[in-house]
Amino acid sequence: MAINMLDFEELDYQKTPLGEISLRRRAEPRLEGTIIYEVKLGDEFLMSSLFPEAEIQLANIGLGELDGDSWDVVVGGLGLGYTAAAALKHTRTQSLLVIDVMEAVIDWHQRNIVPLGKELTSDPRCRLVHADFFEVASNSKMGFYLDSPEKLAHAVLLDIDHTPSHWLNPQNSTFYTADTLRQMVNKIHPGGIFGLWSDAPPDTGFIELLNSVFASSEAHIINFPNPYTRGESSNTIYLARTKK
Repeated sequence: MAINMLDFEELDYQKTPLGEISLRRRAEPRLEGTIIYEVKLGDEFLMSSLFPEAEIQLANIGLGELDGDSWDVVVGGLGLGYTAAAALKHTRTQSLLVIDVMEAVIDWHQRNIVPLGKELTSDPRCRLVHADFFEVASNSKMGFYLDSPEKLAHAVLLDIDHTPSHWLNPQNSTFYTADTLRQMVNKIHPGGIFGLWSDAPPDTGFIELLNSVFASSEAHIINFPNPYTRGESSNTIYLARTKK
């Protein structure tokens, strides 16, 4: 559908337990009419299609660390689907489970009103599940695969909170503790990967926390062009590997 450079359209607006979430599409006149999809929770921006590089690299770097010929991958946080779509581009991904607490976000993909919706929902390897990732990850009596509780993931890729200390929901804070991370490790194959996106520079305290739970961890700084500043912006990808 052709969009006039001055167009602004709110594609969806719903009330959720975390606040009012909206999806909008607009043409950015400062960028020659580039079409941008944006997600907001209340007045806070959650995701923009203009800056997907670190979300893509969360999958590429994380899965690039995996061994084996076939992987079961879990993504926490659907967003606009960039991490999930990047994971599916890896031919060794045999299944992809995407968990999101926002039913509206899953609905956008199923209705194909976001750019990657059809790509995800038409791939038989991909399943979108409405659930609280943090509740599932921290529950000792629950696996990621609700229909197969004993099944383990080869990689868990998380992109929900802004940083390990700046949470979308204050209740998420309990996830970033050694006890809860250990509960999640029990749901990952030996030698598997946990990856986390963050909007802030590497946090040495969080790396120390990861090293206390996992066999090893590291932080990758992802630089990407920012057309507004005409410079670069950056995000951080944390990677941790479970013991073999």
